[in-house]
Amino acid sequence: MVYPKIPLAQSVIELCKQNGIKHIIISPGSRNAPLTIGFSQNPYFSCYSIVDERSASFFALGIAQQLNEPTALVCTSGSAVLNYYPAVAEAFYSQISLVVLSADRPLDKIDIGDGQTIRQANVLEKHTVFNTNLNETASKENDILIQKALQSTISLKGPAHINIPFEEPLYETLLEPSYSPFILNESVNMSSEIDVIDFSKKWNSTLKKVVLIGAQMPNQLSQESIESLVNDPTVSVWVEKNSNTPHATFIDALDTFITPLTENEKVNFKPDLLISIGGMLVSKRVKKYFRDFKPNVHWHIDTLRAYDTFGVLTHHIKEQPDAFFNKMYASTSHIVSNYALEINKRYDELKVKREEYLAAIPYSDFMVYNTIAKCLPANSHLQSSNSAAIRYFQLVDLPHTVSVFCNRGTSGIDGSTSTAIGAAVASKKATILVTGDISFFYDSNGLWNNYIPNNFKIILVNNKGGGIFRILPGHKENDTFSTFFETQHSLEAAHLCKMYNINYKSINNANELEDKMNDFMRDSEAPSLLEILTPTALSSEILLNFFKEIT
Repeated sequence: MVYPKIPLAQSVIELCKQNGIKHIIISPGSRNAPLTIGFSQNPYFSCYSIVDERSASFFALGIAQQLNEPTALVCTSGSAVLNYYPAVAEAFYSQISLVVLSADRPLDKIDIGDGQTIRQANVLEKHTVFNTNLNETASKENDILIQKALQSTISLKGPAHINIPFEEPLYETLLEPSYSPFILNESVNMSSEIDVIDFSKKWNSTLKKVVLIGAQMPNQLSQESIESLVNDPTVSVWVEKNSNTPHATFIDALDTFITPLTENEKVNFKPDLLISIGGMLVSKRVKKYFRDFKPNVHWHIDTLRAYDTFGVLTHHIKEQPDAFFNKMYASTSHIVSNYALEINKRYDELKVKREEYLAAIPYSDFMVYNTIAKCLPANSHLQSSNSAAIRYFQLVDLPHTVSVFCNRGTSGIDGSTSTAIGAAVASKKATILVTGDISFFYDSNGLWNNYIPNNFKIILVNNKGGGIFRILPGHKENDTFSTFFETQHSLEAAHLCKMYNINYKSINNANELEDKMNDFMRDSEAPSLLEILTPTALSSEILLNFFKEIT
């Protein structure tokens, strides 16, 4: 094993090892050579080479998402680190641990006209949980800062940025390390105790409660907590698809439920107590509903953060949801209420209308997404791109054994493919990315990747533009709309697939949809892509009509 000669690089690498950071995503460069040599030559680390820094950062995000542990990014100096920013922002709002290790020129080389230099210090500060700029010489002070950054990304679940100056020569190595970093023995106590009596009194005296669950990893709620909520007549559980908390009695298509409600129903179903858990919400309609029909009390349960999404947040409960619900149900008194029953009865009526509508519609985006949902293999991972894809999945039934993931921290389209590939590498499970055309072509460098598993699949729903804009208020049939909003194009994925050795198939009509879809799902001999060409204008019309028909 060889080590970089530069002591500061030795310190960074050893402290990453000490803090259990195993997965290192490296983008080629010269200034980061000491880190690249040290990480790649150490058998403790799993290193990946991804040329495009933006793609590399989302690939790292996907790995961290699935493993629930930090991944590290290594880049050269200059503009390279700026390409990490979209994934860093996503990680910040999705509470995913990332470590950015950006190599830099020494301070005296900045702003004097030296090549490949920018003002890297603090460049990601606004969206990190810890940000530090090291001194060029290895020292106890640097070692403490490195460890605080690494411990922060673990305990606070967000990105940390360590900017590291290196002077030439960069490529010299040693057979033994010449520097032993100072080890900081500090632990972060994240535990929190709540006043059980006060919360229990409110819980037990409230006849109308909604538990709203946003984006989260699978298995965040125990079966015991789920059954307690299901059996409580005062509680209606509303979940998004990427909450990964399925149950037959939960309201799991929020837009389908909320949109047709009359004003009287909205008033009647408004909870007196709203309890939210999980991360960002997809549904605009549920956000509007709770902003217009504000609950009297809103508790958010999360060990780290709480956003006042509806303007009525009264308590941030810093506990694990299971621990909180166990305390509430340990002292729950039996209350007579028809609240959950009335909501479920109305929701069941709307689901019947939805199925009738889906059975009658022609070939379109809505039909395609409904068919995809039916054909997803059991226990697979669904990675959804943003915009149309995740919103369509919110409207249809998904198998309860399928886990759903989507970059909802910033809701951007920029890294869906790269994230999905990173997630597939980490999870080892069959992973299906379902993406729209704009998101797919935007992140086509995500396919420039030597680590794509054979059981990774992409379903590309290509309606030749940003069809989602047709259902928004600004839609007008003119050149400005088609060019600058919908961004009409004639691109298809066949040549990209050929270039990256990905198996390619396509569909352009309803007759072959389900059969080809099932065949596609069964084939796992190589990474593959199924392109489904759909009509743009008709698809938008069918989606808009859906909300009218079920009203």
